[in-house]
Amino acid sequence: MLTVDQLQTPLIGPISFVLDGGSCATVSGPSGAGKSLLLRALSDLDDSSGTISLGGKTKEAHTAPEWRRKVAYVPAESGWWTDNVQDHFQDTPNLAQLLDTVGLPDALAWQVSRLSTGERQRLALVRALQLNPQVLLLDEPTSALDPVSVSAIETLLKSRISSGDAILLVTHDQDQPVRMNAVNYHMASGKLTLQETTRAAQ
Repeated sequence: MLTVDQLQTPLIGPISFVLDGGSCATVSGPSGAGKSLLLRALSDLDDSSGTISLGGKTKEAHTAPEWRRKVAYVPAESGWWTDNVQDHFQDTPNLAQLLDTVGLPDALAWQVSRLSTGERQRLALVRALQLNPQVLLLDEPTSALDPVSVSAIETLLKSRISSGDAILLVTHDQDQPVRMNAVNYHMASGKLTLQETTRAAQ
């Protein structure tokens, strides 16, 4: 369970909410509302006040690398620091399966320069999932994907939710909260408000 109590930065907040394990919440709202800043603060990339805890243990009780493994943030534009895709991934037992699941089984042999925006999005998600995080913070992870790829990513995320992970997902897709059976929040001027959402049939 991710618990956020009176989280505040110079540009957002105060924000309080609880994200249970095995659940999904989405955040929508206009550009510049503070959605990405919220994810950055939750992942300890920006200074903030208030309390953030995971399973009852505060963020400050973790080292920064430990927190970012447990609470993994995937920005809208991921970082790539060498020319070879393979250099950006750990050799973990689940890597091949993850790459296959997102439709990029051969991507390790590619150059970063040949990747489309959608391919970068999918590979950045795989990179985060290799950490086996308890919470995924995703900034528009399907914005550049075709419908088939969107469906594949949402299926993957639902499987993570079913296994007990929590997902907080920023989206401009008005139908995504319903497809993900998510609690939906709206953000405007740095403030977060719970919205009524028609939940998908179980």
